[in-house]
Amino acid sequence: MQRAVILVCLVVMGLAWIGQAVPVLPDPLILTQENFDLGRFMGRWYEVAVVSTCPHFMQRKRGNPVIVALELQHVDSEGNFTMTATSFRNGTCKQTSTNYALTNTPGRFFHHVARFGVDVDSFVVHSSYDEYAMMLILSTEKASGNKTIIVKLYSRTMSVRAAVLEDFKTLVRQHGVSDDTIIMNQNKGECVPGEQVTKATTTQPQSSDPKRRKRNSVLPMVPAQEEDAGNVWPGWTDHVE
Repeated sequence: MQRAVILVCLVVMGLAWIGQAVPVLPDPLILTQENFDLGRFMGRWYEVAVVSTCPHFMQRKRGNPVIVALELQHVDSEGNFTMTATSFRNGTCKQTSTNYALTNTPGRFFHHVARFGVDVDSFVVHSSYDEYAMMLILSTEKASGNKTIIVKLYSRTMSVRAAVLEDFKTLVRQHGVSDDTIIMNQNKGECVPGEQVTKATTTQPQSSDPKRRKRNSVLPMVPAQEEDAGNVWPGWTDHVE
């Protein structure tokens, strides 16, 4: 049982920490945005707030609550879309790419993480398309049925109106999570793989040693599902800071 719970948290947070089982969610088919429009949902988003039932995900995120840039692209002839996530991690610019399969329910996406035997369902619960989107992610360990949830708030910009944040808090409470545990991500600037990290992207004092100041952020883009166990963060949760 403990191993099963670990696997679920691995998918949610990308680290080999022990999590805990959570109550089963209501029928997810009723959670998606009414009359969902995939085309309007594509494009650039920023993750500005997050909360999860996995305690170690929350511990890790609090250590570096950075805004993550997401680029969603869909080809009309294909039954999936690609999400490219870019964010700062340990002073470097990290980029991953994940493919999501469309389902028969508009606003519900799916992918399977074979390494851990986990199904990940992502739901667009609410979205204005041009301003914000509220996401619910459900990870299910197939062998045991244990589930972990995460709720995220996305914005087309790196900020969000107070009224939208209040609606997000309401959604969080509806899923049995305290809204005072929500993590508000910090704006550390745009992250571009291949460019040197500057002083503006870190709160640490700049070293007087030029060799130590020069930190390269050249990292290849890799599928999130193919990263090693220390970096796996698939799906809408594929950002390790």
